[in-house]
Amino acid sequence: MFTKMKNIDTAFRQLRLFSMLVIVGCIMLSCFAVYKSFNLVSKMQSKIYILANGKALEAYSSDRKDNIPVEAKDHVKTFHKYFFTLDPDDKVIKDHVTKALYLSDDSAKRVYDDLKENGYYAGIISGNISQTIAVDSITIDINVYPYHFRCFAIQNIVRATSIVHRSLITEGSLRNVSRSDNNPHGFLIERWNTIENKNLSTENRK
Repeated sequence: MFTKMKNIDTAFRQLRLFSMLVIVGCIMLSCFAVYKSFNLVSKMQSKIYILANGKALEAYSSDRKDNIPVEAKDHVKTFHKYFFTLDPDDKVIKDHVTKALYLSDDSAKRVYDDLKENGYYAGIISGNISQTIAVDSITIDINVYPYHFRCFAIQNIVRATSIVHRSLITEGSLRNVSRSDNNPHGFLIERWNTIENKNLSTENRK
């Protein structure tokens, strides 16, 4: 009888130990499954699929700080493209300038108002002049906020009889703002100023 009770007690202890090992194993397996699930969801959220020409292209999201130089340069380039690309059409001029002014503060608005008051845009329309810009390079100091930039570009002014090439150097600073449809990069140009704008060469049109 004593031996029988001892065997029952030993079996109970073994069963209890086995049950505890099974429970601990289940907990560890559950924790591992939850960890892997969160890890997988995190990886999936960092992936972006872009549909281009009927094909799904995979892209990866990243922190804004990783893209500041690229986005800042594109913001400055886009602003200059809209502000200085002009055709002899009042609607086109207003459309381009409006888009440019969404990317800058009142320093660009003051330049626009001065040019308009001096008849610059009226002269473009009456003279059938087209103006384009080619940005050579943009330097940005991202070590100090707001980020100072300097833009080096070439203006091409196409008249009926000639094409004038002018150098253009501007500078300003970039401040972070909320992204929007009108300002996808989330920057605002401040204290925009033209350092140089002079003729480089003139070529006659045939």
